[in-house]
Amino acid sequence: MLKTNHFSRLTKGVGSSRIAAALKRQQEGKIGYILLWLVGVPIPILFFIFLLRGCD
Repeated sequence: MLKTNHFSRLTKGVGSSRIAAALKRQQEGKIGYILLWLVGVPIPILFFIFLLRGCD
């Protein structure tokens, strides 16, 4: 049986530009939370914002 990694299964039949755009959007969200935390927003507040926005 041939083993495939998770990423290759996700990319099967999907254009690389769509994958790059999705990964960039995901990283931008993480960077935003990190920047807010560095500015001094408490983690419980960030968690509350995360819950309000949804878990996309």
